Amino acid sequence: MKKNTLITLIIIAAVVVLGLVLSSRGGEAKVPEEIAQCIGENSVLYVQLGCPHCKTQEDMFGSSKKYLETIDCFYERAECQEKEIKATPTWLIDEEYYEGVQTIERLQELTGC
Repeated sequence: MKKNTLITLIIIAAVVVLGLVLSSRGGEAKVPEEIAQCIGENSVLYVQLGCPHCKTQEDMFGSSKKYLETIDCFYERAECQEKEIKATPTWLIDEEYYEGVQTIERLQELTGC
């Protein structure tokens, strides 16, 4: 019985380590640069330090997230209050607010990219 438990624990540990290794490989571009640039030129992404959904949204872009115009409401509270940002992530596109994580396809549709 103890041998089976040990083998099970080793398998679980291996799966967890493999998952962490695969999830940390987020440096490569997940969205083509030209699409990320277009989305970034036609929108503003409001995020907040410590927001897990904001990280999910940014991670969708991989290394192309550098093209996004991002405002962190933790550091720029006055701007976020002025824009009446109630939740993060929030996208501002053509004077419309879109709360929550958006798919790349939806962002392309909204921005015309």
